[in-house]
Amino acid sequence: MSAKILDGKVVRDKIAGELKDKIAGFPVAPRLAIIYVGNNPDSAVYVNRKLALAKKIGAEAFVVDFQSLRLDLGSEERSGLSEHVSQDILIAEIKKLNADKTVHGIIIQSPLPFGLDWKAAVEMIAPEKDVDGVTSANLKLLEQNNPEGIIPATARGVLSLFKYYDIAIKGKKVVVMGRSHLVGRPIATLMSNLGGTVTVCHSQTVDPDKAAREADILIVAIGQSELVGADYVKDGQVVIDVGINSVINSDGTRKIYGDVDFDSVKDIAAAISPVPGGVGPMTVVSLFQNLVSAFEKQK
Repeated sequence: MSAKILDGKVVRDKIAGELKDKIAGFPVAPRLAIIYVGNNPDSAVYVNRKLALAKKIGAEAFVVDFQSLRLDLGSEERSGLSEHVSQDILIAEIKKLNADKTVHGIIIQSPLPFGLDWKAAVEMIAPEKDVDGVTSANLKLLEQNNPEGIIPATARGVLSLFKYYDIAIKGKKVVVMGRSHLVGRPIATLMSNLGGTVTVCHSQTVDPDKAAREADILIVAIGQSELVGADYVKDGQVVIDVGINSVINSDGTRKIYGDVDFDSVKDIAAAISPVPGGVGPMTVVSLFQNLVSAFEKQK
């Protein structure tokens, strides 16, 4: 029997509709600044998805324009910003956005070009405008289980999937594969805050497949295409694939793969999120949930 598919697009559309109704009642639209530097084609796609969702729900989103160049909505080709931006220029722009009361949220599209320090730049974002939830201030509040913090967008997206599909976390054994500061650790912290018994596996973990099979909920965020196969999964598990790996195939086409080998796992797990179409859409809509919350607090 095939697993239930945890369709992030369905959940995204439901949340987007709720956000649209809410924003319609605001005197002005929440406004998001997207800092995008470089010439990464995958990043261009993700930026356009954010711009498109903003338009759909009635929010405002704009790409910070360092060189009077624009990223056109709907285009997946790079038409945008100069790579010749120094760290000082980047930080100066963030400070301007922090001080601009018409801007309610700021994100930095990663990765930045070589020579620019993403983490140092992120730490310059005012925590109340950090709608990605990745500043040290917000991550610390998450660790403290303090509701005043902004939950990282990907972690919030995973939680929204669980809520929509009525998947219990409290009392469950949760294994998170991956311990990155931006994804794995925040997800593990959130699952623990919600009553899960959490184990984190990483590159030094002995027999990670064995640890994974002991989970009721397996969340994979390791950044390696289709590494997790049937030998990592047991009957009845919930499997959440956070991985987004862009691979150029032999015929020159680009395809997105998850960290989980979907075809080998879907007939074992009770439920699984696909890639694409699972956590990815949830991350984008969660960003705008955070933006709306930030707007309400700032106003």
